[in-house]
Amino acid sequence: MRDAAPQTIYLSDYTPPAYLVEEVHLTFRLAPTSTRVISHIRFAPNPEAASREFFLHGEQLDLKWAKIDGAEVAPVLSDDGLRCDAPDAPFTWEAEVEISPETNTALEGLYMSNGMYCTQCEAEGFRKITYYPDRPDVMSVFTVRIEGDLPVMLSNGNPTATGDGWAEWHDPWPKPAYLFALVAGDLVAHSGSFTTASGRDVDLNIYVRKNDIGKCAFGMEALKQSMRWDEQAYGREYDLDLFNIVAVDDFNMGAMENKGLNIFNSSAVLASPETSTDANFERIEAIIAHEYFHNWTGNRITCRDWFQLCLKEGLTVFRDQQFTADMRSEAVARISDVIALRGRQFREDNGPLAHPVRPESFVEINNFYTATVYEKGAEVIRMLRTLIGAEAYRKGCDLYFDRHDGQACTIEDWLQVFEDTTGRDLSQFKRWYAQAGTPRLSVTDSFADGTYTLRFTQTTPPTPGQDDKQPQVLPIAVGLLAEDGTEIVPTTILEMTEASQSFTFDGLTAKPIPSILRGFSAPVILTRDTTASERAFLLAHDTDPFNAWEAGRALARDTLLAMVRDGTPPQTAYLDALATMARDEARDPAFRALCLGLPSQDEIAQALVDAGETPDPEAIYDAAQTLRQMIAEHLQDTLPRLYAAHQIADAYAPNAEQSGKRALANAALSYLTRIDGGVQAGAQYEAATNMTQQLAALACLIKAGKGDGAVADFYNQWREDRLVIDKWFGLQVALAAPRDVAQVAEKLTQHPDFTMQNPNRFRATLGALAMTPAGFHHASGEGYRVLADWLIKLDPLNPQTTARMCSAFETWPRYDEDRQAKILAQIDRILAQEGLSRDSTEMLTRIRDAKG
Repeated sequence: MRDAAPQTIYLSDYTPPAYLVEEVHLTFRLAPTSTRVISHIRFAPNPEAASREFFLHGEQLDLKWAKIDGAEVAPVLSDDGLRCDAPDAPFTWEAEVEISPETNTALEGLYMSNGMYCTQCEAEGFRKITYYPDRPDVMSVFTVRIEGDLPVMLSNGNPTATGDGWAEWHDPWPKPAYLFALVAGDLVAHSGSFTTASGRDVDLNIYVRKNDIGKCAFGMEALKQSMRWDEQAYGREYDLDLFNIVAVDDFNMGAMENKGLNIFNSSAVLASPETSTDANFERIEAIIAHEYFHNWTGNRITCRDWFQLCLKEGLTVFRDQQFTADMRSEAVARISDVIALRGRQFREDNGPLAHPVRPESFVEINNFYTATVYEKGAEVIRMLRTLIGAEAYRKGCDLYFDRHDGQACTIEDWLQVFEDTTGRDLSQFKRWYAQAGTPRLSVTDSFADGTYTLRFTQTTPPTPGQDDKQPQVLPIAVGLLAEDGTEIVPTTILEMTEASQSFTFDGLTAKPIPSILRGFSAPVILTRDTTASERAFLLAHDTDPFNAWEAGRALARDTLLAMVRDGTPPQTAYLDALATMARDEARDPAFRALCLGLPSQDEIAQALVDAGETPDPEAIYDAAQTLRQMIAEHLQDTLPRLYAAHQIADAYAPNAEQSGKRALANAALSYLTRIDGGVQAGAQYEAATNMTQQLAALACLIKAGKGDGAVADFYNQWREDRLVIDKWFGLQVALAAPRDVAQVAEKLTQHPDFTMQNPNRFRATLGALAMTPAGFHHASGEGYRVLADWLIKLDPLNPQTTARMCSAFETWPRYDEDRQAKILAQIDRILAQEGLSRDSTEMLTRIRDAKG
């Protein structure tokens, strides 16, 4: 393990590599604890480099020998690599190392998962495979030979030769080492094909274990849809003869875009109606699209350094969001994206882990695969497209692909193509990449003599290392409605560039009702004094689906805040508006299901913090439970009809139409259970023919206190399916009463099916604990202790997963002194562990030091 002592790396210190790589030949002689890797690498001096030091990254490698131009050399070895005298001219480096995939529990580099060899090299895993300049701005063509006794042996690119016990692969496209991949195992393929727009035939395969072959059809269709969409929306064709996906059980992330050989967490590719929910299908569709889209935005054009991570991730997230909007409901997709953004990224932006979309420094790059880089990075791309228009955006993207194909680029390269194609100065827009924090946008309005004026003010609170914030460019989408609900001014984009700025609308006969920030056109927190009746009006009449939903969400948020503060009951106007919306058959069922949901408990806690108050997680939980009960009672005549009207007689299909109906029926069922004590939920559980219905019914029964029998039955039915049992673990923790959450999680860690070495199972159990606010933050502090106990156990085995789970403690400054003391005591306990990884050390130090 690397030294945990922090060594900060700064964007400003970037220097070009001393040597470039012209070609790479690798031979793998596979053995579980003694794999040999023989490298044959052609280096050349980099004319742009100031230094000629020959340094190769390497960790946990047993070097057997090394040569330069055929002559043996004796490099100086260190914990992070080797140094050696090298010619100031092109030369060939050869080396042989031994590694132990079977004991590599960190799941980084080459490791084994249930007998299968697989790799994960992003961000810095290749250095655990062989000595190499493991940085994204060193790109090369790879040829790979794999020797072993497994029937399937795969690598990047196209197959070139095969024989008894060996296979060779060649990738003609230069790539950095983080995109290298190798898989070898006893696998079978679900195969297909795709014909590109130019007429080339591409072979497609999803490789899985034999028992999973029946769960590949949806993933294959999603892949084909992604390939077709990228051709139509961005003009990007696939560029190899073969595209392979492999499902791996033990994987730290969702999936990885290795060139031509995508490696997926099994949960992100395997699906069947019986074992997967509608949400699982939609997630799989989006992740397959995301990784495929990386072929151009990440692979063909990659990052100069890891500070530019948002260049590939933010852009590709935006692309997969566009794809989902086109495949499903655009309005529902946008609302779902914003719910995720507020739930993860806003929390990050408002806490000790806040950082710019392009960070200025890091200790461990794995800690910056964050919601800010991904989700906020996507919002920045969305704003750019909004500001310049769809046509100019496509033109700029075309220039980006033409100009930078085969290069390792920066944010400056990306923005320059849009400056060149539009003539705009984007220097102020670039602040979105440099400033951390979520801007607060406040607005007031006035009306006089036919002129309506909106006055906006923007501020961004201080974040760690950034006290002073400059005004950002904000595209504010605004529409105006008349009192009868007609739209008198359609959506207009107001471009705000100052700290305070006014915009006027002339020629109006009466004061309009504004619909502000339509489509969530900028990632800000909007505040405006308004009435419940106006919000109810917007929920009923706004032509922008996002703002209609947002109006209902604001009503619910204000209702919950009042209930938490002084027990004020919900206004009848809110409950009536909710009932009217639920019955509105003109509305998309999926949209109505979202409107019936309540703001998260974390969202309410942050709203209280923003108001200068200290949240009580258990009081928030109690208020949410009370409000759900009151909604159920107010809608008790509507719920049975709503549930019955959205049952589906046709065979199951995970499409938008059916998914929306099931979402609304299950939303109705969750409220109906509060009235009928679980009678309808029990009937649905017994009759369910798909996992969406079965799991929703099980959740209702658990919440009604009648789930013991169903929980045992569910386990017995699905005990052989590890992805379904992940759901079983997570659901029991997430739905336990706050006082019991920690106890339930701890008890489940003693279950024979629990293993901390599988990230999915660990996240299902301990992640559910961390994401249950009232339980995790229970006044006893047991939630903090249980999580800390397991993070201490996991860190020596898997630092990446441990560090990411440490973010559960990031909200500690918002709570009362007793909870703060309990959280900090657990943080200090983890930090005191001898040999703690630098991944976890950095995360916990940043969290602990957030407040003096």
